[in-house]
Amino acid sequence: MITGKNYIGNSLSSKGNKTFTTFNPQKNIENNWVFNEATSEEVNQACELAAKAFKIYSKISGAKKAEFLRKIAEEIEGLGDQLLKVYSLESGLPAGRAAGERGRTLSQLRAFANHVEEGNWVEATIDTAQPDREPMPRVDLRKMNVSLGSVAVFGASNFPLAFSTAGGDTAAALAAGCPVIVKSHPMHAGTGELVSLAIIKAIEKTGMPSGVFSNLNSSGIEVGQELVQNPNIKAVAFTGSLKGGRALYDLAAKRDEPIPVFAEMGSVNPVVILPKALENRATEIAKTYAGSITLGTGQFCTNPGLILGIKSAGLTNFVNTLAEEIVAIEPSCMIHPNIASTYEKNKSKVVSQKGIDILAEVSKNVQPNFAKQVVTSVKGKTFLENPTLHEEVFGPYSIVVQCENEDELQEITSKLEGQLTGTIISDDNEISEYVNVVHELENRVGRIIFNGVPTGVEVCPAMLHGGPYPASTDSRFTAVGVDSIKRFVRPFSFQDWPNNLLPKELQNNNSLNVLRTVNGKKTTDNI
Repeated sequence: MITGKNYIGNSLSSKGNKTFTTFNPQKNIENNWVFNEATSEEVNQACELAAKAFKIYSKISGAKKAEFLRKIAEEIEGLGDQLLKVYSLESGLPAGRAAGERGRTLSQLRAFANHVEEGNWVEATIDTAQPDREPMPRVDLRKMNVSLGSVAVFGASNFPLAFSTAGGDTAAALAAGCPVIVKSHPMHAGTGELVSLAIIKAIEKTGMPSGVFSNLNSSGIEVGQELVQNPNIKAVAFTGSLKGGRALYDLAAKRDEPIPVFAEMGSVNPVVILPKALENRATEIAKTYAGSITLGTGQFCTNPGLILGIKSAGLTNFVNTLAEEIVAIEPSCMIHPNIASTYEKNKSKVVSQKGIDILAEVSKNVQPNFAKQVVTSVKGKTFLENPTLHEEVFGPYSIVVQCENEDELQEITSKLEGQLTGTIISDDNEISEYVNVVHELENRVGRIIFNGVPTGVEVCPAMLHGGPYPASTDSRFTAVGVDSIKRFVRPFSFQDWPNNLLPKELQNNNSLNVLRTVNGKKTTDNI
């Protein structure tokens, strides 16, 4: 079923001569499939086809889009074990992780189907005319969210399903009425093609226009650059590194018509452990965080890469236990040799900095592409003076910052770069004594956690997966949950428009039974 070709709309295409393969990091060998990189001509064809599809697809009802999204989930499910097998061959991740991520992907698609079928996401707002108002009459105004246009989605390396071809970004854009062109991640192009086939089957079975989805292969950056610069693309969704996300953001800003880039670019996810919690349960917390740091070989954007505490016997106990526990965990495989080598490079850069102490590091020999986890420690003053120590090390790494006092803890928290998450570990209501620290942390993160771990991102309406730059390019939006649809819409108003020509969501007769704000009041009533 894997052809190695690109999907330009519903058709397979392979016009170029440049090819590449994916890699099995567990066996440390190349996989057998050969993929054709998309040419400039194919990129343009996909973008032009998407623009044509947008004229039709953006007007399709919520019920029809819901049917389409559910059919995608059904077709992905129908791929069965073959999808899970290819996923593991290309990522080195175990079958259980593959099955779990597939389940999350299906749940996201079905959640968006329910969301657009319900229809309240359009945020219909109506202010009816007041011709007799003094001193000036009021016109009739009706506003709702409308589709933005074709969206370029960049597959993420660390989530071959849930943040890739039919992942959250694609599901959100399709739900919003936007055609999607996926720039498939080269590390799991086979997984991407299987999922693309499922989407194409869903398009054909539900009568969606060809061009509402395309999948482009690419081993480098050229295809992605051409996508972002194509005038038919109206938004970009990206999950990956700060370097990659910032490059796309800058490219989009330089266009004749600048477009939004919604990039989630990683985080060190600071964890503040307060003194009483350290005094009462340092060992328990250390064991929990050893597991969180190494979960998925540390290849989560919510990995706890920074731990902050005030010097005390409790912190010493925590540090010693964390050092023991982290090396007791068996090293595991990273997704690709490039990611493994980057981890080693970034880890070496940080541990070579002045004032850094290595608390624990796996010393035994490991298989190729397996990561050796490490925990380091540094004084608060040193951390403040050295920005290199603030950088994310993508993998099973964390640094413990030992602060002299609460003032230094607050200063460090206030000077952190933007993060996806922040965590407070507290006992005996001591958090009430550290309101300034909490306040500073709130200003630097998108989600704050109490007595937990940052790893694990629940897919639900209340989830916020984003944060101040550089965690993401726009802290007003989430990349997870049904509210992520808001990235791919814009508000649009109709003034004095004939009722029968309005979208159904804004007509006097509320036939869709959506919740609307009419003259300042929430209601589902007809006007």
